[in-house]
Amino acid sequence: MKNDFKNKVREQFGRTADGYVKDRGFAQGDDLAEADRLLKPTPDDILLDVACGGGHTALYFAPKVRSVVASDLTMQMLKKAQEYISEEGGVENVTFREADAEDLPFPAGAFTLLTCRIAPHHFPDVPRAVREFFRVLRRGGRMVIIDTLLPDDPEIADFYQTMEKMRDPTHVQAYTRSQWVQMLEEAGFTVHETLTIPKTHDFPVWAKRAGLGRTGVQQLNKFFIEAPASVHNYFQIETFAGEVESYTDQKILLYATRPDKK
Repeated sequence: MKNDFKNKVREQFGRTADGYVKDRGFAQGDDLAEADRLLKPTPDDILLDVACGGGHTALYFAPKVRSVVASDLTMQMLKKAQEYISEEGGVENVTFREADAEDLPFPAGAFTLLTCRIAPHHFPDVPRAVREFFRVLRRGGRMVIIDTLLPDDPEIADFYQTMEKMRDPTHVQAYTRSQWVQMLEEAGFTVHETLTIPKTHDFPVWAKRAGLGRTGVQQLNKFFIEAPASVHNYFQIETFAGEVESYTDQKILLYATRPDKK
């Protein structure tokens, strides 16, 4: 079942890879600046960017470190990321590797830095992936994970889970702050800081980027419009003439390290 799902992920992101690469929202953002501040990359660091998507995070950090390995489950996405980084120019220290986040093909302690940005909600087994992150990080290694924060309020959380699955069938699960901290600590990490960063989405662009057709976008728009007031307030849903123009969700950034000692 898990392999069937991962094949669906490959199909989904292979089909929509170009849209993710071209989306400027992934290429920049306060989350990247905060990740940079916390990780404090140096020219001696070797960074693994897990589930690299369009390659934006890998390109952001490449000038700051010795080398970057950009890994992704989807070969077509990796090819698009390689094209994007090549076209942007200026770096020659990024390599690309097809890899499952839950079974990384790298030796223990191979990296001093690890990033994983806006991807874990697609992983069937996040605790397993986090254990893999711990394994491939060197002792004292630093890590930043960024993903959509699941609201604590059950009604709002249910709306979020439902609308993400309507938009993208490869969405599995987002997590609350406490759930994230627990998973990281159980894997052996020391969590030093968690941040919440708002991100506003242009609704039509966001909906279509996942490959939704006209009918799918209309159904998703209706779901947003008819949501309870608590949902409208939390997501700051902006509408005009019955159409959703934008909404704002919260991203969680977790900075953690692998302890120097066991």
